[in-house]
Amino acid sequence: MGTEEEVALPRAQNPSLAEKSPGLKNIQDKTDDSTTDNDVTDSVSDGKRPADNDGAEKQADGPADSRDDENTIFWDGDKDPQNPYNWPTWLKVLNCVLVSSLTFLTPLGSSMFAPGVPELMREFNNSSSTLGSFVVSVYVLGFAAGPMVFAPLSEIYGRLPVYHATNVFFLAFTIACAKAPSFSALVGFRFLAGLFGSVPMTNGGGTIADMIVQERRGMAMSVFSIGPLLGPIVGPVAGGYLSEALGWRWVFWLLSIISGTVSVLFALFSRETYAPVLLKRKAAKLRKETGNNLLRSKLDPGMGSSDFFKRSIIRPCKMLLFSPICVIASVYVGIAYAYLYLMFGSITPLFMQIYGFGPGEAGLSFLGLGVGSMVGVLWFSIMSDKYIKKKAEQERIAAEAEGRTAEGMKPEYRLPPLKIGAFLLPAGLFLYGWTADYGVHWIAPIIGTTVVGPLQMYLVDSFQIYAASALASNSLVRSIFGAVIPLAAFPMFDKLGLGWGNSLLGFIACLMIPAPWLVLRYGEYLRKRFEIKDL
Repeated sequence: MGTEEEVALPRAQNPSLAEKSPGLKNIQDKTDDSTTDNDVTDSVSDGKRPADNDGAEKQADGPADSRDDENTIFWDGDKDPQNPYNWPTWLKVLNCVLVSSLTFLTPLGSSMFAPGVPELMREFNNSSSTLGSFVVSVYVLGFAAGPMVFAPLSEIYGRLPVYHATNVFFLAFTIACAKAPSFSALVGFRFLAGLFGSVPMTNGGGTIADMIVQERRGMAMSVFSIGPLLGPIVGPVAGGYLSEALGWRWVFWLLSIISGTVSVLFALFSRETYAPVLLKRKAAKLRKETGNNLLRSKLDPGMGSSDFFKRSIIRPCKMLLFSPICVIASVYVGIAYAYLYLMFGSITPLFMQIYGFGPGEAGLSFLGLGVGSMVGVLWFSIMSDKYIKKKAEQERIAAEAEGRTAEGMKPEYRLPPLKIGAFLLPAGLFLYGWTADYGVHWIAPIIGTTVVGPLQMYLVDSFQIYAASALASNSLVRSIFGAVIPLAAFPMFDKLGLGWGNSLLGFIACLMIPAPWLVLRYGEYLRKRFEIKDL
């Protein structure tokens, strides 16, 4: 998958039709040694590729023999300018920047008003610390539900219409949050904003994969991944001072202004990238021009709308039930994601109560997670592409020596650094908890959050490779963990204290340390042994 090499299939047998329809002259098929077992290597990070959008690359390897005839439409040769892989660099960069802006904006909304929660609770006469945490994390529940609906819609109508529609609704419900008349209304509006804000997280990585081949995708995906990680961390920094100066409602007004601006730019300059939809439109145009109603896209899966929705709901459940790799990936990423949102809920009151910070200063304390995440981004982008290419070349040489076909790039190639990084999560939690518990200088717990940061980044990116074919299952588990587990934070800290409370989280993280070794040792076997078919 993700290769630009194509081989020409037989030309159309109908000369007159071929003359009228250039798309019939050079019907081509993509070749990929790794499609059967390694289609998940074409993955993206957090969140970011729809479960059903293994897309053009996967479907191109589908049942071609019976369909590669004079009525089948594909790209007009290797250099077809309509193929997103062949777009000029500036156009790819523009679309990547626009999508990355959305994936920064919607996660920004998840935590930007976290420092203003104490003020919000006073305004609505509510003293429950659990509900105070829930109003932050309920946004993530929308991230769990969104992919189930919007992933199949993007397959049917294309990515662009789904982006445009959900951008409008995200803006509308963000404005509604700013005008919320009650606490319960705010919770409901937050959930709906998260629901529509989930689209960039689920479709964004697929958009980048539509334009950039796999071996060149690492840097683009690293830049794309900055948004989902830094959005929730940069948000409280700005939100802390804004809520202190103008009140918590202005956090949502600022989000609305930014959202409206980005949505307008996206509507003006973005383009459709999803190959099956582009070819479907091309086939429809040629049917109209030629009068041949038998013309169809080579990537047409032959499924109706109801089948898409059915598959999008059933697939994540089947993957979670029958795929050990998917279970390991989803649980591990879910735990890391839950800890991230648990910190979002606990950092503000911790630094305000123990260190006497104001809302603005408490917002700055999130920078530890931000610095750690940036280290993770740089680490991933520098190591990932080089290591993958090196391992793929070694596999190619070994295959030639043994007279077999090379298996291509394997998902496991991204995981070796995780063997070291897996120790960072519990170490950071122990440092964060005990230094805060003993009132050590405020920089010490911030250093603890900085240690946690790189693993958050690398863990999501590396394990998303396995979750790509069932991103909805990963997103479902991750988002539910991120929304529900933080609700236990304050009761746990009240019972155990900051030191032992964070230690409990650290011990749970320690149980996951063997996961990278298990996946590296048995990952390929498990993928083949428990391959889920007929999804």
